[in-house]
Amino acid sequence: MLEDTIKNPSAREQLRKARIVVIKIGSAVLAPGGALSAETVNRLAKDINEAMQSLRGRRIIIVTSGAVASGFRALGLTRAPKAIVQKQAAAAVGQQRLMGAWALGFASVGLTVAQVLLTGEDIADRTRSQNARRTLEELLFRGVIPIINENDSVSYSEIKLGDNDRLSALVASLVQADALLALSTVEGVYASGTGRVIEEFESVAKARPHVTTDVSEVGTGGMVTKLAAAQIAGDAGVVFLIAGGGQMSIVSRALAGELVGTVFCSPISGRSSRQRWLGYSAKARGRIEVDAGAAAAIEARGSSLLPRGIVRIEGVFDKGAAVDIACATVIIARGIAAYNSEELGRIAGHTSAEIHKILGYVYSAEAVHRNDLVLMRG
Repeated sequence: MLEDTIKNPSAREQLRKARIVVIKIGSAVLAPGGALSAETVNRLAKDINEAMQSLRGRRIIIVTSGAVASGFRALGLTRAPKAIVQKQAAAAVGQQRLMGAWALGFASVGLTVAQVLLTGEDIADRTRSQNARRTLEELLFRGVIPIINENDSVSYSEIKLGDNDRLSALVASLVQADALLALSTVEGVYASGTGRVIEEFESVAKARPHVTTDVSEVGTGGMVTKLAAAQIAGDAGVVFLIAGGGQMSIVSRALAGELVGTVFCSPISGRSSRQRWLGYSAKARGRIEVDAGAAAAIEARGSSLLPRGIVRIEGVFDKGAAVDIACATVIIARGIAAYNSEELGRIAGHTSAEIHKILGYVYSAEAVHRNDLVLMRG
């Protein structure tokens, strides 16, 4: 047993009792070699149904990869494309094939599915993300299984979430799930230099020394993105499991508390849903550079950011925008700006008492109030 492996039965117990579960399934599991496997989809649909039947009231949300991998060969390509426009075209072909397979797979066990396509903007915008949450909750209430994917056919680099590992963690946080299962071609986190799966980690930091940056030919993630997802999930109090999607009955076994895959214990999160959205989902529209004194006040004392501590404003943004707060080159926090970028540039370096004299009005004594701040390190 490795020193950084822990035995915490509560993590497996959380899985066994989980009532709302998000399951992320990778491209290499569903479409190995770029060919969608109906057999795999059907197997997973039956497995997920069994897991739902094993606990009364359990609800499942699926975050599925595989649209691009399912469609690129129909475009005459011999391998997964790298260019954005080719990915978009492949996704447009592959998405309907993917959803058709899921619909048939779940229909065979008497379940209905719903397609939900998301972009980065849907998650970054607070109102739109809450609308997405309400839709997902209604689908779950009606006994429908939401099948979520990033909207690759219209997404581009500025609005893409980046990978479905991250998307699944953001969804799990959004719906306040109890557990997140990431099904991959690997069976968990392997101990460095060995082929042994480490059963549990008490933190993401302890897992990082065992992880490489390898990704599959048809996937966009890899273990690095799964650790990032584990961090987001853990911060939301969601237990996170990485397991092999090729194993028989892997979902029902995992949710029965069996020792499969690698589980990350979920700490009790002290962050509100708004703070989690701000820290992980919101897209920063600008940057506020602060001096060392302001940085220390924010990080050590939980203070608001006052105009006097501002050194420089980067970017153009409106009042109410999410902004990064940095000291030198290090981002220390993210917050909601009480003034727009032009106004902040004018009052930077001045005391709060001088705001009215400079602007002719005062929205707030703070540039960013502490209730609208979330720390990004430490």
